[in-house]
Amino acid sequence: MKAAVITAPGKLEVTTVDDPAPGPREVVVAVTACGLCGTDLHILQGEFAPKLPIIPGHEFAGEVVATGRDVTEIAVGTRVAVDPSLPCHECHYCRIGRENLCESFSAIGVTHAGAAAEFVSAPVANCVPLPDHVRTADAALVEPLSCAVRGYDVLRSNLGARVLIYGAGTMGLMMLELAKRTGAVSADVVDVNSSRLETARQLGCSVAADTADAFSRPRGWDVVIDATGNAKAIQDGLGRVAKGGTYLQFGVADYATRAVIEPYKIYNHEITITGSMSVLHSFERAADLFATGLIDPDIFISDRYPLTDYAEALAQFQAGQGRKIQVQPGLDSPHGTAQNGPRVP
Repeated sequence: MKAAVITAPGKLEVTTVDDPAPGPREVVVAVTACGLCGTDLHILQGEFAPKLPIIPGHEFAGEVVATGRDVTEIAVGTRVAVDPSLPCHECHYCRIGRENLCESFSAIGVTHAGAAAEFVSAPVANCVPLPDHVRTADAALVEPLSCAVRGYDVLRSNLGARVLIYGAGTMGLMMLELAKRTGAVSADVVDVNSSRLETARQLGCSVAADTADAFSRPRGWDVVIDATGNAKAIQDGLGRVAKGGTYLQFGVADYATRAVIEPYKIYNHEITITGSMSVLHSFERAADLFATGLIDPDIFISDRYPLTDYAEALAQFQAGQGRKIQVQPGLDSPHGTAQNGPRVP
């Protein structure tokens, strides 16, 4: 099969590799669509993945084409979205129900061959069948949505909160949609990208601006969410939290990123600083929310590339152009040309 392979830090090629075979409790999925994510960029930079080479891609959906000998609950031909998490279920954190903090953290597309390929294997327990009205390619958005749902699990937001979100990429926009539906009285968005700010306005944010200085909120915000991983944004956001408020580090920063905190202010203002890591008991809920139309794929997915153009797709993503960018192995297009027309069913 064809697959995109990160062979070394900064090096990527689309090549031919062996087809995957399912283990006893695994299925093989023919990938309909695989979304690109900041994690993929970190892996390309030599972070996160403990061993290279690796096929990236952890946001995906497709059709089951083979099943292991002990799989009875899902049949060949079933369309599924797949949770990429592979916790060990044996370490301390797994035993206390915090599988996202697994001491032997593994995931499809990070430690195991991912979905930037024609086929990928996955545990049957990680597969969520899709209802008829959900298009398979669109369902690759379920994984990032499940991360956003986990973020709101961590926040435990109160009704009437005023929310500030840094970043109007896919994850920031998903956090915006969840803020609107969890009782936020306002949800403001900061981004330096004017086209992304326009999308935030289209989705109904309260105010969108390229700096938080543009807002009139001298007391700060009850909830501040960083969805960028950018050091400057993180530092600014930490200073915008209202008394009694919460700062959520949701964006994935580089290992070397640092920010300065003010311990007295945290104490005196009773500020909570917390983080949200990946998926935790949120994937099936995200799939259900997605099926209800919580987010509009036609707004969130901006570009679709053939698998052969994975490098070009990743370069566009790295440049901050567009919103969610997908690669679709079944897509036929001229080399280097993104497609914005009808998606694969």
